[in-house]
Amino acid sequence: MQPSGLKETQLNNNNNNQKVHPQPMEQQQQQQQSINQNPEAMEALISNLFGNISSLKSAYIQLQSAHTPYDPDKIQEADKVVISELKNLSELKHLYRENNPKPVCVSPQDSRLAAEIQEQQSLLKTYEVMVKKFQSEIQNKDSEIKQMMEKIEEANQKRLKLEKNLKLRGMGDGGGGSMEFPDLTVELFMSNYEAASKAVHDFSKPMINMMKAAGWDLDSAAESIEPGVEYAKRPHKKYAFESYICQRMFSGFQQRTFSLDSERSSTMDDDDDDDDDDTETFFRQFLSLKDMDPLDALCANPDSNFGKFCRGKYLVLIHPKMEASFFGNLDQRDYVAGGGHPRTGFYQAFLKLAKSVWILHRLAYSFDP
Repeated sequence: MQPSGLKETQLNNNNNNQKVHPQPMEQQQQQQQSINQNPEAMEALISNLFGNISSLKSAYIQLQSAHTPYDPDKIQEADKVVISELKNLSELKHLYRENNPKPVCVSPQDSRLAAEIQEQQSLLKTYEVMVKKFQSEIQNKDSEIKQMMEKIEEANQKRLKLEKNLKLRGMGDGGGGSMEFPDLTVELFMSNYEAASKAVHDFSKPMINMMKAAGWDLDSAAESIEPGVEYAKRPHKKYAFESYICQRMFSGFQQRTFSLDSERSSTMDDDDDDDDDDTETFFRQFLSLKDMDPLDALCANPDSNFGKFCRGKYLVLIHPKMEASFFGNLDQRDYVAGGGHPRTGFYQAFLKLAKSVWILHRLAYSFDP
């Protein structure tokens, strides 16, 4: 047996060799006790965690939406929100590891309620982003639908033109399909316009020659047609006479009736089935006359609207003084005024001009405005 004094001495030495940390151990015990004894605090921590996760999800969806369509400002803004939510999650992680949850609100109940509000707000932001995305998709679809409708309308217009051409071809060849007819195109109009321009030039030659033969002062005549015009060369004065022809022949071209007084002036053959405002009627008139000799057409139907057009334009273009100087009398003028169409060379040259202008007018009104 050892003496009691020796035992006390050894016990004191053992106690002196031990390291004691009373404060940290006490703090851990208090923290653990706080968590174990207050489950509401843990529930508040978990609620905060769920709220932050929802916010992070919403921020990530916003970041994705900012890429389609690409918007740098929105991307930067969404990126900041994502970083902020990640920081919040990191703080919760450290809080949990240190076993020191710090409720945001005064009580665990308030903290849980705040977390639920945050989660609902995050869900609301998510839905707003999704709604904007759907609205953008709807706008894109509406744009596609509009483009498709325009294409459909364009296709319908082409279909109507094709049907019109097929119908006119069927009328022209009796359904036999042996004849070929041109399509109604701008190129067709331009070719007939050039033909009419050439016809004006061609008719001006015999008219100027007859004026020379009759002793006309061509310089004075050109000056009376276009006063004050200076010509670089004397032969250029022929353009004044071509201008005179165009002014008379194309007068009334802007009218569908071409200044004819007939109640049904749009029809060439006075067909009761024709419609004055029907583009098919004008195109049919163009097709029926374009390959015919104008004199033959007038002999077949001298009182047609084409015949009335030729009669009226001749009397306007070749005034009595001019004709008297050309032929020494007004017999041809009187014959034309009476409804006839003489077979003289000068009148036949005029008929070629009249035909080119007439069918150009028919073709112009064959187009839909």
